[in-house]
Amino acid sequence: MDNPEYREINSNITLNYINQKLMEERADENISTDKHHDALQAMEKPFYDILGKAYPSSPKQTVINSGNQSDFPDDINNNYNDLECSGSSVSDILGRKGVRLIDIDGGSELCNVVLQFNRTAEEARKLVPSIEKLVVDPESNGLSSSKQTVEATIRQHSKHTNKIRSHPHVDLELVEGRNSKHSAISTSEIIRDEIFDRVLLCDEQYHCDVAHLREMKAKEANITLQYVRNTRSAQGKEKSQGKKQEKEEVDLRALLIQCAQAISSNNHPFASELLKKIRHHSLPYGDGSQRLASYFADALEARAAGTGSQMYQKLVMKQASCTDMLKAYSLFIAACPFVRVAYYFANKTIVDVLGGRPRVHIIDFGILFGFQWPSLIQRLAKREGAPPQLRITGIDVPETGFRPCKKIEETGKRLAEYARMFNVPFQYQGVASRWEDIYISDLKIDKDEVLIVNCLHKMKNLGDETEDIDSARDRVLRIMKRMNPNVLIIGVTNGLYSSPFFLPRFREALFYYSSQFDMLNSTVAQNYEARILIERDLLGADVFNVVACDGAERIERPESYKQWQVRIHKAGFKQLPVNQTILKSSVDRKGLYHEDFVIDEDCGWLLQGWKGRITHALSSWKPKDS
Repeated sequence: MDNPEYREINSNITLNYINQKLMEERADENISTDKHHDALQAMEKPFYDILGKAYPSSPKQTVINSGNQSDFPDDINNNYNDLECSGSSVSDILGRKGVRLIDIDGGSELCNVVLQFNRTAEEARKLVPSIEKLVVDPESNGLSSSKQTVEATIRQHSKHTNKIRSHPHVDLELVEGRNSKHSAISTSEIIRDEIFDRVLLCDEQYHCDVAHLREMKAKEANITLQYVRNTRSAQGKEKSQGKKQEKEEVDLRALLIQCAQAISSNNHPFASELLKKIRHHSLPYGDGSQRLASYFADALEARAAGTGSQMYQKLVMKQASCTDMLKAYSLFIAACPFVRVAYYFANKTIVDVLGGRPRVHIIDFGILFGFQWPSLIQRLAKREGAPPQLRITGIDVPETGFRPCKKIEETGKRLAEYARMFNVPFQYQGVASRWEDIYISDLKIDKDEVLIVNCLHKMKNLGDETEDIDSARDRVLRIMKRMNPNVLIIGVTNGLYSSPFFLPRFREALFYYSSQFDMLNSTVAQNYEARILIERDLLGADVFNVVACDGAERIERPESYKQWQVRIHKAGFKQLPVNQTILKSSVDRKGLYHEDFVIDEDCGWLLQGWKGRITHALSSWKPKDS
């Protein structure tokens, strides 16, 4: 037994056995107790006596069916209910009845039954796709949570059952309700700490971060300038000595367009040559154009191989953690004003519409991590008199795995923590569903509340007319209209790369994302750690979807803000003018950033962009008949 080879074999056998037990498809597989020995019988009989049951005469009668609760003795059924409500284990329940479980010779079958029962109950709790309604009462000492007020469900979709548009998380198997058993490891995210507070609340720290970025970029520029001077000096010496050393210069954008044309015409040998050349001159850690070319090359290669959809699904399955997204968010708000201005526009509009009224309900389509709302909670806490009762309904698509509401739930807990911190009465409800399948009755809208509908830069992921004449985006706008909100706040990505035809879509995407990568390259040093999170997990993933995917798999479908204006009008809304106080403050905020950022106003939209190219637009609306 001390032989290493024997130990390895024995370990493998044990692991295989455990894996078989965890991955078995049928939860109702019986656990046989055929091999009882005398000592085990002596231990089991008192257990049956305590439960008031006759000890079975045959070992084959000693069976617990884990898939049918009614097969348990009455006391076990009752204790199962105790287990669900209190979180107690079977061993805890038996302990309260005076029963001790003893492992005889390391092989008690009854202990195996208990362990299997515990596992089954634990997995059953993980599979419940609902979250709790979170309530913060400022007069209490903290967060209260009641199992009796479960509010969130996974709304089953009624149309297009073969696909679910969800960015960035899709889980067809779970949402379709398939009953298969998978192993899963769940890790809890940090709900709130000082890093969250620093990023989501502190304007002073945000100003420091902007200044720090500028300082780092200035140092990088000096180092680059010195490197160029030294390189030119060395090349001058080599030239005077008769040496020839030419460096090939290439136009990466032109090569990318040529490669896209070759793929479109099925000229794969030429496309392969161009891809090799592009990869030779591009790096994911180089300058802006090199990074851009690297991500576009990945997408072109997948499209040429016909593996775009499969690779994209694997890409989005690698979910970035909330902590990583906080790092990316922290860098992004320090590098450019887009998000800061959008949140200021929305939150200032909410405060103005609310006025001094006592209750407000915000329905947030695409809440994700809820980074927008801590600063609003902080602001409401400072309202003269008393803060209003705040209710937030967070809507997002279901996640992968056993906990489709995990992110929505953690977002609610995070916001509840901030409400408790600032002493603001707060309720939270999460809904995991396709947006076009939302039932208004699920949202518990109260006419006595000021109702706000908020959706910033997420409408682009809804289906358009190339999928359905009555598009998902039009259906969602009509749902919003039926809610009859006091105000609808919309933020859109201003892009034209949603064509069903590949080449026009590719060119527009290349121009749009060139400005995004150029903006980051002009404001953030190349070695900044969080920059790769933005470029790889956000911009790079979007590029891959636009270029490598087609049909319903292509979920990046932005439109111009003027196209959205027509849609929203058609849905029954009238546009509100841009608040001039918001516009002036937004322009003032832009002064902290690079001089090439643009903030302007057009046709009731507050516009943002880079070097003259408009990339984002914001507007507010109300129902025409209100």
